[in-house]
Amino acid sequence: MGGAVSAGEDNDDLIDNLKEAQYIRTDKVEQAFRAIDRGDYYLDGYRDSAYKDLAWKHGNIHLSAPCIYSEVMEALKLQPGLSFLNLGSGTGYLSTMVGLIIGPFGVNHGVELHKDVVEYAREKLDDFIKNSDSFDKFEFCEPVFVVGNCLEIATDSHLYDRIYCGAGVQKDHENYMKVLLKIGGILVMPIDDQLTQITRTGQSSWDSKNILAVSFAPLVQQGRGDGEKPDTVQLPPVTVRSLQDLSRIYIRRTLRSLAPDDGPGKTTQRVPQKRKRRRCRRRRINTYVFVGNQLIPQMVESEEEEQQPPQQHNDEEHKELEEEEERDIGDIEIIKQVNVLRDQIMALPLPESLKSYLLYFREK
Repeated sequence: MGGAVSAGEDNDDLIDNLKEAQYIRTDKVEQAFRAIDRGDYYLDGYRDSAYKDLAWKHGNIHLSAPCIYSEVMEALKLQPGLSFLNLGSGTGYLSTMVGLIIGPFGVNHGVELHKDVVEYAREKLDDFIKNSDSFDKFEFCEPVFVVGNCLEIATDSHLYDRIYCGAGVQKDHENYMKVLLKIGGILVMPIDDQLTQITRTGQSSWDSKNILAVSFAPLVQQGRGDGEKPDTVQLPPVTVRSLQDLSRIYIRRTLRSLAPDDGPGKTTQRVPQKRKRRRCRRRRINTYVFVGNQLIPQMVESEEEEQQPPQQHNDEEHKELEEEEERDIGDIEIIKQVNVLRDQIMALPLPESLKSYLLYFREK
């Protein structure tokens, strides 16, 4: 599923295309998408496909098309402090974007069937925290992933404000998904080839809305022999933040407030690169185009470099030409911004172990 928008040259180009096609409609969703490079979740050798609006699969590793993730993020209506459950969390790409919006006082859990994919997701999460400048521009709710079949979640599990299921849900599993939701919560899942948004309006009442026609592989049901009990999935506990975590959050928040230009929504600085521009003149030429199976002559404009020597101009005209040649012609040079928050932390008179903690650098 995918292909609804043009391929991008890079992550920002992809997001521009998703915005233009109205898949991304809110600033907070745009900021989350720009903060996390989709290409970082691809295996080496496959990154060239990362910015196409197409799903990607390699072994058990799977990413949905960008237009799908965009619609999901918008439909979830995320806010700081909410609890989120990702059923079929895969690479953790979506869960990480969600974590940027719900913030440090939210809950961010994922259930994934394949152990190797959970390990892959944890590696990508660790790489994002340690190496991405974008991480330090947000207050983050770190995802916690567990291995298991999301159709075997323990019946006494806590409920969530927001839920997404990344696999096709059969009709007989619809109610199973709904009861994991808090009253007032939103569930987004593919059912009957429709990406559907379900809002729980009461103890036994829900409102449903179809968002987008989709095609998802169905949920995998756990195979077992006669009389064999399924492996129950225990979701991660919802715990109160420790004093250490609260201290880290507020120290980072204070330091971040001292560098307001380094916040979410700020983009990498781009400055014009000076380059000589050719002076061109237009001329009309005959060409031919195919219309059906016929060749039709058509007049088009072409540019050719003007060969007039500068000596033929007077001094004033020559000066104007030189100024014009030095103007920007669209080429850009990207200047990497300094990660202000990390620089501030490293400059503090603190033990290295405490600096590492403030930077979320820690042994797993």
